[in-house]
Amino acid sequence: MKFRQHITLKHLLIDNKKFIGLQFYSNKAVDILVKQLKHVNWSDEFNMYHVPNKKNQLDEIYNTFRGVAWVDSKYFFNQTRSKELNEVFDVDWYRQRKRPPNYRLCPEVYLQKLELKKYSNNTVRLYVKLFEEFINHFFDKDIDHINELDIRDYLKLLVTSKRSNSYINQSINSIKFYYEVVMGMPNRLYRIDRPRKKKKLPVVLSKDQIKLLIDSTNNLKHKCIVSLLYSSGLRRSELLNLKINDIDSSRMLIHVTDAKGNKDRYTILSINALKDLREYYKQWKPQEYLFEGIKNKQYSTGSVGKIISAAAIKAGIRKHVTPHTLRHSFATHLLENGTDLRYIQLLLGHNSTKTTEIYTHVAKSSFDSIENPLDL
Repeated sequence: MKFRQHITLKHLLIDNKKFIGLQFYSNKAVDILVKQLKHVNWSDEFNMYHVPNKKNQLDEIYNTFRGVAWVDSKYFFNQTRSKELNEVFDVDWYRQRKRPPNYRLCPEVYLQKLELKKYSNNTVRLYVKLFEEFINHFFDKDIDHINELDIRDYLKLLVTSKRSNSYINQSINSIKFYYEVVMGMPNRLYRIDRPRKKKKLPVVLSKDQIKLLIDSTNNLKHKCIVSLLYSSGLRRSELLNLKINDIDSSRMLIHVTDAKGNKDRYTILSINALKDLREYYKQWKPQEYLFEGIKNKQYSTGSVGKIISAAAIKAGIRKHVTPHTLRHSFATHLLENGTDLRYIQLLLGHNSTKTTEIYTHVAKSSFDSIENPLDL
């Protein structure tokens, strides 16, 4: 059954009391039913009706609108987008790091909740760093007494300090995590405006530049890392999570596990990359992960970035080249070779072709049929 009317449930905090907010487009039938709910009131501040946050009130909402409107509770119930990661939760760096005197530390309960929610170690580091910057800005104020106006002022400071949109959005996420997830408070920050994402086109290298980049690596291990990032369209994290058994040479596929969005997928394996991998395996003898660092531990993200940067400088490539540039180049070159967009979507692990369509804006084949007016 399809419903024309949708009612979205929201967490509200009014005078330090928890309420269930009901957000919907005004409709006579829905308006009448909402006003029949027990203890219902209108909030000018939030521009919506609300009832006390109690189980019997929630049941009443569902019963009242059953068959009349769709009650959307995805913003109401606690959910996590975190992946079911297999990596070991590591916060040794948190306790061993050097910090300035009188520096305000992230609460221990913050770390415990991040571990419980299975956030990746990279996300943990980022959230802790950003949240500590936030609480040290309000050093003389109790964390739980920081209000929405304080948070808005802090975000304005980030904007005037020329912080990137991504940095500001991640800061908001780290702050929301404390108040909404750690403290279990209502969705008090949902009205905070986020900066719009800039729609930048991906940086893409030519095939000749890719070959030059691979040839400019320092050793066979580095060559295999660069080759796989490009020839299989892997994200850096996916490359580092690869285990020896994930390379399926009989089918010329790579099994990508624990990818973004907690999804597994297969992507293609290059014949040339496989030859180098076999020689690399004989020389380096990895034990568990395909690429390992000191004491057979998983290779670090920073090391991969340095390999790419060093190779790009050596190759004389002036573009800003990152591991993700190779993934962008992989997708663009497939598209230029006539590969169907749907197949590229599957190889990259995108949820929708809309995400993959960005490569149509940079693929050279998209412009080949257009004659330049200067040359006519």
